[in-house]
Amino acid sequence: MTTPFSAPHRFKEALVSTAGHCKIACGFCLRPDREAGFVDIPTYTRTLSRLKEVGVEGICLTGGEPAHHPQLRDLVRLAHQFGIAVSVVTSARTEADVTTLAAVGHLLTNLTVSADSEGAMKLGRTTRSVKSGLATLEAVPAPVKVLHLTYWDVEEAEGRSMYEQIRDANIDLQFSPVMLDSADQRDAGLHLGDYLQQQRSDAETLACYFQLSPRFQKHLAALRTMLLQPRRALCRSTVLYVSADGRLRRCPYGTTGVTVQAPRSTIRAYLEASPEDEVTPDCAAICRTDR
Repeated sequence: MTTPFSAPHRFKEALVSTAGHCKIACGFCLRPDREAGFVDIPTYTRTLSRLKEVGVEGICLTGGEPAHHPQLRDLVRLAHQFGIAVSVVTSARTEADVTTLAAVGHLLTNLTVSADSEGAMKLGRTTRSVKSGLATLEAVPAPVKVLHLTYWDVEEAEGRSMYEQIRDANIDLQFSPVMLDSADQRDAGLHLGDYLQQQRSDAETLACYFQLSPRFQKHLAALRTMLLQPRRALCRSTVLYVSADGRLRRCPYGTTGVTVQAPRSTIRAYLEASPEDEVTPDCAAICRTDR
C-alpha cells in the first residue's frame, strides 16, 4: 500500500457524489455533474480505497440527493470500514427521504441540510424553506447539525423571522449567497452592478440578526472581486471530488481528472502534478469549508 501524501499534496477531505440527479432541481444549483444514475457499490468501494491511500480522512456524501440512493446505509458503513468519517449534505424533505437519513444519522459526523430564503426559493423555483429544513434536522439524530442557507433578496422582516426560527435550535448555521453567472444574470434581468448590490444588501440585512464571521466577509469580498476583476488563478483546493461515475478531480468544476479505475501510479501522478484548473466563482462558492 502506498503512503499518504505529505504537504503540500495532503488531501484530507473529499466530496463524493452519490447520484448525478436530484428531484429538487434548484434553478441556481452549483452541481458540476448532472446525469442519471447512482454510484454503484464496486465503484464506490474502489473510490474509498484510493482516497484512503492518498490520506483522505473524511468524506461528504453529496448529490444529486444522497437520500435517494437505495443503498445509503451501505455507503456509510463501507466508509467506516475504511476508517473514513462520513458527513452528508441533503435537501431531504419528504417522509421517505427523512426516514432514510434518520436510519444513518447516528453514523455521521455531521448532517447539513440545505435551505433557501424566500427570494432564493422564488429565483430557483425551490421549496426548501428554513422551517422544513429545521424539521429535517430535528428528525435525524446526527451528532452535529448544520443548516446551510442559500440567500437572495432578504427583506428585514424575513431576516427577523429566520432568526426567530433558528435562535433556539441546537444547530450550526452556514450562509451562501445565490451565485449567478453572466447568463443567469441576464435571464433574471440583472446587470452585474445590480447583482452585486443585492448581495451587499442581503449581507447587511443578515448581519442585523446573525454574526457573520470575518472569514465569511472575506469570502464575499473575494467573490465580488472575481466578478469585477476576473484574473487567472489556479485552484489549489485540498478537498477532492469524485463524481457518481467514479471520476476523481481536484475540483468539482475541474476539466482534468482521472478515473478511480486507473492504476494507483496514474492517480498519484495526477494528484502530485501542478494544478491546471482555474478558479471560478462557482468553484470558490462550493469549495469553501468555513462560512
